[in-house]
Parts: sequence; C-alpha cells; structure tokens
Amino acid sequence: MKKSIIFSIALSLGAFSCKTDEFLTVTPETALSSATFFKTESDFIQAVNAAYVPLRALHNGNSHLLAEQHSDNARYVRNVLFGATENQSNLADFNVPTANGITTNGNVLTAYRQNYLIIARTNQVLSLIDAATIPDATKKNVKGQALFLRALAYLEIARYFNRGPLQLTPVSARSEAAAALGTGEQLYAQIIKDATEAISLLPAKSAQEAGRATSGSARALLANVFMIQKKWTDAETQLRAIVTSGEYSLMPNYADAFSTSTGNKNTKESVFEVQYLEGSQGLNGTFLYGMLPYPMAANELVTITGTSNPQPLSGEGNNIPTPDLIEAYETGDKRKDATIGLITLSGALHANKTFPYAKKYAKPHSLHNNHGMNWPIYRYSEVLLFLAEALIEQNKLTEAVPFLNQVRTRAGLANTTAATQSALRDAVYQERRVELAFESKRLHDLVRTGRLATVIKAYGDRVKADKFRYYFPESGFVPSDAFTNITPYYGLPAAEADLSPNF
Repeated sequence: MKKSIIFSIALSLGAFSCKTDEFLTVTPETALSSATFFKTESDFIQAVNAAYVPLRALHNGNSHLLAEQHSDNARYVRNVLFGATENQSNLADFNVPTANGITTNGNVLTAYRQNYLIIARTNQVLSLIDAATIPDATKKNVKGQALFLRALAYLEIARYFNRGPLQLTPVSARSEAAAALGTGEQLYAQIIKDATEAISLLPAKSAQEAGRATSGSARALLANVFMIQKKWTDAETQLRAIVTSGEYSLMPNYADAFSTSTGNKNTKESVFEVQYLEGSQGLNGTFLYGMLPYPMAANELVTITGTSNPQPLSGEGNNIPTPDLIEAYETGDKRKDATIGLITLSGALHANKTFPYAKKYAKPHSLHNNHGMNWPIYRYSEVLLFLAEALIEQNKLTEAVPFLNQVRTRAGLANTTAATQSALRDAVYQERRVELAFESKRLHDLVRTGRLATVIKAYGDRVKADKFRYYFPESGFVPSDAFTNITPYYGLPAAEADLSPNF
C-alpha cells in the first residue's frame, strides 16, 4: 500500500457537506496527531468529512475514463497535432499496457491512490470512534459514514482490480504500509461486513444531513455487491427495503435527476452523490471539461457552459458518446436529448466537424473550469433496475416488469414487450445502458454480466472498420494493437509495485 497515504488530519481539507448548499471546512493545523486531535465531537465530524474529499478527485477526472471510455459508450476525439495521450486513448482502445499484472496507466494509479486515501482516513476514524466520549447519536452516525465510505472505496478496488491490499487499521509505521494483497473474494467479504454494519448505524435520508451517507446509500452499495456475486435473493431484500422505505422516488423529468451548478442537489431520486461547490473554496468540479470534444474555441464552449470567461480547449477530447450508444436509444426516448448534445467545432481536424457530447452534466456556471454539479453514485432509477434484474434472475418475471416499466414510463416509452426471462434480462441491460450513461457504470455492468469480451470484440471490429465514424480524422490512425487487451480488470499500478513486495 502506498506509504504516503498514512492518514494526517493536518491537511487543509474542504469537508464534504453539512447542508445542501453548505460545506464544512477543516481549519488547517500543524503538528496534529491521532493522540491530540481525536477528542471532541467536532474532531470526529471533521475527520469523517475528510474521508469524503477524495471522491471529488475520483470523479472530477478519473471514473468516467476508467468505466465509460473503457467501454463501448464513449471514445476520444483524436487530435493528431497534439502530443502523446496514451493514458486516455489506450483506455478507449483496450490496449492498456500491462505486464505481469502491472500497468503504467496514470488514470489507474489515480484511482488506486485516491481510494486508498479514503480507506486510510476511514481506518483512522474507525480505530478510535468506539472509545470516544462523544454523544451516542454522533458516534453511530460518524461510524456508519466511515464504514460506508470504506466499503465504497473497497468496492472500487475490487471492481477495478479484483485484488488489493486489505488494510483495516491505521498505518503507523513504514513497515506496516505494504499490506498483503487480499483476493477479490476477501475484499467483497469485507465490503459486505462494512456495509451491513453501516446500515444499522446510519439514519434514513430524511433524518440525515444532505450529502452524507444514509442507510439507503449503504443498502444500495450492499445490493450492488450481491448483484456482482449473483446472490439474487440477498440483493432483492436490500433493494425492496429501499423501495418500501418511502424515502425515494423518481423525478418526473429525467433531466432533473442531475443537479445544476448551484441547486437541485440531493433530490428525492438521489441515493448518494458526490458533492461539489462552485467557487473559490477548492470544492468545485471540473469533470464537464474532461467530457467534451476538442479542440473547442471559446465562443463554442460558452454555448455549453455560459461562463463569463470562456477559454479555448486544446488537445484531445475524452468521453465522447459513441455512435453505438446514440443508436441504443429507442425512438421517443426523452433521455436521449437530456443525455447527448451536439456541437460544431470550427477547428476540428475532421471533415465532419459536428460532435456529440455528454449533455446531462452540461449546466451553466459562472467561471471557466469551475462548476458545482454533483456526481451521481446511486440513483433510485438504478435501484429499480437492479431490483427488476434480481427478480428476473429468480424467474419472478411478473414481479420484475413493473419496476422496469417505472423507468421506461419516466423516459416517455411504452411498457416493455419482453416476456421471457432471456428477453427481460436483455431489456434490463438495455435500460441500464441508456438510463445510466456517463455515470461510470458501463464497464462494471459488462464485467459483472459476463458480456465484456463479446461486446467489446464486436465494438472493436466496428471501430477498426470505420475509424472516421469513431472520431479519428482521415489522417489519423487506429493503433495496430487496439482491442488486444480486453480483460475484466486493470493491472495494479506500477508506481505502487515499486513500493510493495506483495504486488
């Protein structure tokens, strides 16, 4: 495990959130330690707030590359005049350099380090919270949040790598930092343990401060693990508890399920979302700017962002909707216009200068590269689709259909005509793709349902057969090794292998 992620509350950190539009802050201190800091109720609240912070880095510029661009949902817009971009392009081309289970890809490294930073911070809280003399309600809430966040971080490690250091206590000495690798099975066992305990400790959404983990969040995470493990009845139990809680419902308008830069956050559809705050506090989002086609002139960008100081974007655009995704929407699906926009770029190196972009996050904000749109981790629509899938896999078809149709009805579509288990299974897969596009779900769905190799092989053949359609300029090229590394998991980061004897 990375030596440098040993927890230190001495960092100057923006907290996660207290109210929908307010953020706690941690006052910078010097020479603090676990022995001197963890004394008061406020200390523990600040410490768990710090554990939320890496989520911003993960979703500002990382998760959509690893889970959407590394799928058939999104690609990059090749700019042959720009320098090397292999850290992004080889994700889309499924040629991530990997040897002996190790990769040099920088985006993989970021995901690894930021998730273990969450784990390190939650371990510190969890090691001390039981003995703390603070109000019992606060103790339960803080502990529940820490357990949820650790479970969420380990879920990412398990889904990306299927192995990783299983570190459950604070690292106090250099010799303790390089923990032994846990298997995927061991990681999932710990996630289940943490999420189950978090459910018992956390309040419902209506009783929790906006933006923080809730019992519903923990149930959704636990159900997610059970779906991966194909434990359908266990998943059904957790998902039904969310549905019958009365805490959640679909927003009538699909576009309103996603926040604006300054409002519409943590709505009734939100089960858990990463909080961002537009402004100078350092809590802002930047992910929209990493999900646009490049190069883009300032006068073109402003039509999307509405900022007062638009600046040109050069280089190579990422997370651009593929033709395959665009064609996946049924006629009349309202989600298509809410999810995918079009923009014409005068400086594009393509004969066709009009490109699609991920519109669902394109909300007006004040300043360039500084926005406050939240990032959805779990939405109620996914709960409904998970529940439909879990029921279908148990052959409870008549029970499953209404949950699937709730999602379709909101999208302006007729009820599904699928009737057999196989057809309904495919219908749910289809709904997940278009409902959850650009929410960092596609790669994980292809892996857990065993469809990755088949889907990506066919997709790769289409890319290589018609490079222009997939955003390569006529003078560009499809790498000769494209789509030669179609594997369900990433290699562990090489920079971490240099630090641990266990990789």
